[in-house]
Amino acid sequence: MNAEIRMNQVSGDYFDTFNTITSPAPEHILQAALDECAVYNQMLSKFVPGSDVWKINHSSGQPVEINEHTRAVLEMALEMNQASDGAFNIALGPTIGLWHFTDGTAVLPDPAEIKKTLAKADCSQIVLLGNTVRVPEGTEIDLGGIAKGYICDCIADSLRARGVTSALLNFGGNVVTVGNRPDGKAWTIGLQRPSGERGKEFWAAVKSCDSTLVTSGIYERSFHLNGVTYHHILDPRTGWPVQNHILTVTAITKSSLLADAITTALFVLGPEKGLNLAQRYGVSAVYLRDDGKVFYDPDLDIVFVK
Repeated sequence: MNAEIRMNQVSGDYFDTFNTITSPAPEHILQAALDECAVYNQMLSKFVPGSDVWKINHSSGQPVEINEHTRAVLEMALEMNQASDGAFNIALGPTIGLWHFTDGTAVLPDPAEIKKTLAKADCSQIVLLGNTVRVPEGTEIDLGGIAKGYICDCIADSLRARGVTSALLNFGGNVVTVGNRPDGKAWTIGLQRPSGERGKEFWAAVKSCDSTLVTSGIYERSFHLNGVTYHHILDPRTGWPVQNHILTVTAITKSSLLADAITTALFVLGPEKGLNLAQRYGVSAVYLRDDGKVFYDPDLDIVFVK
């Protein structure tokens, strides 16, 4: 009988989420990789003075020189904006801010203010040339809906470069697997039940090896007012929460950067258009609707939990 393989785990708070790496590799190797999160946060957070995103948002419409990491994230963000007909939009931050989802203020925004902020959220006006980007004056970008995926990819690559062949990364719901489990079997990743206890109740499960799962759902941030639930996933075309009866959508693919960008687009577009978009990018996707109906890529190996 084989001795049980000991798993090590390191964790830390980055990007307003709790992040963990679990692996049989030595703890100091895992910690060194996790520590790199701080470096990427300094580059990609709009809240860090001097970061690339901070400089872009304070450029008054002038070109800004950016590093290769920021460029890679922006390239995917602008590509997904175009591919999804605007369903993914990194300039939507000011509109989201009008909703006060995080401070407990259950008040509907002024429609005139929504219209005003949306007028400044046109990603087609963002010009990216090599390592230089120009964002129109008055437009503010936020890479929070995509940067975490890129960072997950980078940390996973860092682990591989350090000789790690088996690891599970969970960065606030962005899950990345490096290789298989220590016993050689694929990792089993549960899909969170929207009404269930976080991290303990799942409505489905998929196998994962050297792949990533990213989920967008209405259950993370929302408020209730006059019998209506308003959640944080906004339709960039209207500035209002998406109302398409979808509770959650998960994207499964090799690139966490791609998965992070496409999940929001999939949610906004809904199953019919969303599954077509996912297929174009070679992404497997699964939707759960509020009546319990499921829509998914027929080639996806998925087990449903009753």
